Parts: sequence; structure tokens; C-alpha cells
Amino acid sequence: PTSAQVSVVPHSGRFCYTLDNDLLTTEQRQFYEDNGYLLIKNLVSDEDIERFRKEFTRICRREVKPPGIMIMKDESLRSQFGQSENVVNKVQDFQEDEELFRYCTLPEVLKYVECFTGPNIMAMHTMLINKLPDSDKQTFLHPMHQDLHYFPFRPASRIVCAWTAMERAHQDNGCLVVQPGTHKTALKPHGYPEWEGKTNRLFHGLLDEEEKIPKVHLVMEKGDTVFFHPLLIHGSGINRTSGFRKSISCHFASSECHYIDVKNTTQEHLEKELQEMVCKKYNVASVELKDMWNFRARLVQGERINL
Repeated sequence: PTSAQVSVVPHSGRFCYTLDNDLLTTEQRQFYEDNGYLLIKNLVSDEDIERFRKEFTRICRREVKPPGIMIMKDESLRSQFGQSENVVNKVQDFQEDEELFRYCTLPEVLKYVECFTGPNIMAMHTMLINKLPDSDKQTFLHPMHQDLHYFPFRPASRIVCAWTAMERAHQDNGCLVVQPGTHKTALKPHGYPEWEGKTNRLFHGLLDEEEKIPKVHLVMEKGDTVFFHPLLIHGSGINRTSGFRKSISCHFASSECHYIDVKNTTQEHLEKELQEMVCKKYNVASVELKDMWNFRARLVQGERINL
């Protein structure tokens, strides 16, 4: 299958994107079916969020150095000496940091994840995002995109992102922005937007954004968690406040998903960029995209089958 082909496994005839279970109400399932996302209020405790916040600070200060973790700084701040939460805008691939990885194993999160993936659950992609106060350069504006662009595994309907606000997220500090219903569309071509001097590595966006589709700003309180489909078009705005806007997230997938070859698809250029980054970081001659994901992936529930 190519990256443009999306398999949807129908369940109960009426629902394509959720599985039969006793947790979600019919209204919740229908909302996700129609819109591609579902917001659950007050899901993650203040205590857990505080622990994640403290571990993020320790990573920023290099007090802990989990293997494989990717610490991403803003391009416009790279010349500044030192490393702190004033510079780091994202900690990615924290699957080997046991404290942050606790997020991916929280029973209150997994019980919802299972509604989308089924019982065999892999944590595939982890991030703690620290959206810094922005300047006129708009460096932390994340262009509208589809997460499936980054993933060489299918079917899309058995992948879901859990995204938890670590403090109140609103329009002024750059909350998530979604285009409801776009999860029903195909994977679109992505690349770097034409914002000279303003783009961070791998912050790809839609090359042809559909402005006519309505956008919804997801205002979330601390601990609120949104679950969304990997084809849902979304992004985030500028943080116009003086504080940080943190969130923690994981993309989960059914271990029954399978890897695909992205050559000759819209995802091929992403594969090349990732290969160059990994080869440079680990001083290796070559690496396969599948191997990168095998390294990131961790089983959190059930049985590991394909991924």
C-alpha cells in the first residue's frame, strides 16, 4: 500500500474509527467518527503532570541523558550558550526515560487508547512539547499538518494520538488548532512552508492548505486529553504570552499494524531527511526507516505482533 491509501476496518457497520467497547458512549463514538478527535476532560492528575514537568527540567539541564532522546532547540536560539527550558522547545523519543514514559502506561490513558487500537498497544512516538514565548519571528508556529506523514505503518484507523495539556492551553499561548472531519481525507503532500528563517527541523506542513475548511481552537485545562486520528489536519499557533505552554503526547498503534515502503510516495523525502539526521547523530553509514521505528516502539499492553 502507498501512503495515499488508508485502510479502514469497519466495526458494527456504523463506526469505522472506533472499536466496540463499554467505555465510549454512542455520542462520543459518533463525535470521533464525524470530527476525528475526542476531548476527555481532567484525565491526567496534577501529581503526574508535575512529575513530568520536573523530569523535563532535568533533561534540559542534562542531569539525565536517556538513550535515543532527541532534544530540539529553536533555530533562532541555537547561538545562545547553555541548555534550559528557555531554549528547548521539544523533547522527542523519550521511550527510554522511565519517568516520562510513565505517561504512555497510565491506565486512565490506555483505557481510551484501546477504543481506537484494540488490546495490543504499541507506544510509537513520544513528545513533550514546550512552546516558548514567541517573538515576531513566529518560530514556534507549527504549520497545519497530518501526523500520518511521519509514520511508515498502517492502517491509519488503528493509530491514535493522546495529547495532554500540562497547563491551560488557549488561543493566546498557542493551543492545538484542528480542522474537524479532515481525518476522512487522504494523506496530502507535506514540506517546509515558505517562512524563511522561521522553520525548525521536521516541522513539515501541508504544501497546499485548504483555507476554506473551518478551524477549531481546542481550549484545554491542565490534565485534559485529546485523542485524535493521524489524518486529522491540525497545528498550533503562536505563544503570545510570557509563559511556557507544555504538553505531553504519545502516538499509539495496534501492534497488528504493518510497515509500508514509502519509496515513490509523498513520504519519501521525509525518509531521506530522517536517515541523514540519524546517520549523522550516531555516525553510521546507513539506516532503514523501519529500524528507526523499531528502536522507538515499545509495547505497553497486550502482545507485540508486527510493529
